[in-house]
Amino acid sequence: MTQDFRTAAVIGAGMIGLSWTVLFAGHGMDVWVSDPRPDLAEALDAALAEFTPHLAAQGLDVAGFADRVHVATDVTEAVRDADIVQENGPEDVEFKKNLFAQLVREAPRHALLLSSSSAIPSTAFTGEIEDAGRILIGHPFNPPHQIPLVETVPGEHTGEDAVQAAVDFYTFVGRTPVVERKEIPGFVGNRLQNALSREARYLVEQGVVTPDDLDKVLTTSLGIRWAAVGLFLGQHLGGGPGGYRHLMEHIGKSMDRMPLGAPSADPEDQERVIQAVEQAYGSSPSAQLAEARDRKQLAVLSALDVAAIKEN
Repeated sequence: MTQDFRTAAVIGAGMIGLSWTVLFAGHGMDVWVSDPRPDLAEALDAALAEFTPHLAAQGLDVAGFADRVHVATDVTEAVRDADIVQENGPEDVEFKKNLFAQLVREAPRHALLLSSSSAIPSTAFTGEIEDAGRILIGHPFNPPHQIPLVETVPGEHTGEDAVQAAVDFYTFVGRTPVVERKEIPGFVGNRLQNALSREARYLVEQGVVTPDDLDKVLTTSLGIRWAAVGLFLGQHLGGGPGGYRHLMEHIGKSMDRMPLGAPSADPEDQERVIQAVEQAYGSSPSAQLAEARDRKQLAVLSALDVAAIKEN
């Protein structure tokens, strides 16, 4: 397994694939992109123009990096000289089975084969593939050129050298890889997100709070704390001198007894929540909302970087 990351293949050029493309090119790699969409060249140009300021804000030298991005005529051409392949196709087991069987055949033997799968563990689509030891999940949070986390999840057939190579690669492109040692559908990030989202839907559905006020609760309390220290460290600190043990002994039982809600499966109830979100933010998210999100996220990341430097 090579540690020299010079050429990447990006298979699938939706929002995540385009974001990966720009990130990889921004770190000096030649990137070959394959997607059947007829406007692939135009989509790449638009992504390069849109995301360049984000990369510049990360301190990358983006001069001329667009010249490192190439449109591939098909998957075979895209992976021909690849050191890593990042797949961003549909969340469909059969699709991934067929694609990764092709990738194993056509990519160089040293190439690391990574999937951006959001919920499907790699064992589900590698069981019948020989040489599956270099296949694993590299699940980002959208958009990966901006959000650092990459959930790095080996399957039953993944070799330890491939896990280390994936960690090295994602570190090389400025991400924060977290190795998850046990496969579970949805991995960690999406399971946490789903749990919080279900309770949020329930609270809005029950008329406890509006969508925009619920967002204020998160962004002015838990979101700040979690961005700074995460959940378990936040609770450990919240327990005072006794730490997490003290917290669990004194309020753990009462928190466990708190019943959590289950959002309704009734389409009419779901529609009311959808309409409430659209009333708060519009039926289609505006470019201004997306720009504000990106600006705030970059500011948070910058502040955390400064804080880390001062700690060290």
